[in-house]
Amino acid sequence: MNHLHTALWGVLPYLAAVVLVAGTAWRHHYDRFGFTTRSSQLHEHRLLRIGGPLFHYGLLFVAAGHVVGLVVPESFTERLHIGEPLYHANALFVGGAAGLATLTGLAILLHRRITVPAVRGGTSRSDRAVYPLLTAVILAGLAATATTLAPHPYDYRMGVSVWFRSVLALDPDVPAMAHAPLPYQVHALLAMTLFALWPFSRLVHAFTAPLGYLVRPYVVYRSRGTHANAPDPAGRPVKHR
Repeated sequence: MNHLHTALWGVLPYLAAVVLVAGTAWRHHYDRFGFTTRSSQLHEHRLLRIGGPLFHYGLLFVAAGHVVGLVVPESFTERLHIGEPLYHANALFVGGAAGLATLTGLAILLHRRITVPAVRGGTSRSDRAVYPLLTAVILAGLAATATTLAPHPYDYRMGVSVWFRSVLALDPDVPAMAHAPLPYQVHALLAMTLFALWPFSRLVHAFTAPLGYLVRPYVVYRSRGTHANAPDPAGRPVKHR
């Protein structure tokens, strides 16, 4: 295996991870109030109301699909009696639909950012670099998903997934990724670049998602004083003016 493959699939993942973690820590320390998407809802809300949910919910399904496809080994799904045809059909149709929803939502949000002057004025230089990259990552992912339509599709769980889990185990299996089809390699390289730039863009607001609201106890409101038209101690209603 040549040095280029070692650098791409054995070294670059860790460099991207270090930049992601260190950059996020630096951003939180020096720009804590910048952990925000810089909401532009006041400038325009019609397109945002359509594109925002499409992009964010689509991205959640895409992320969930990646977790299942990359982290869960093939042997586990076989024990659940989920065969390869069913698994890949689900990856194609559900994953493809989620990817298209994400891409459509992103296209609407980019159209809004370009055509609405007030929103365009709030676009930073980092945004101008990240948005094309994010678009390329999604397109490359859709291209990789489309390869499952081939007569003899590549089984990424025997290659890309093995490489990904080996990276997590700090023992990267470079040949597993070096032999993957080009769409998967391009998708992985673009994704690593995106994660390296993540802390320095508005995408960092994903780390401040209010997940605590899902488990937070209910807030109980109690009234102060006498309610309107409540009876006085003698039983007669008291009217407040």
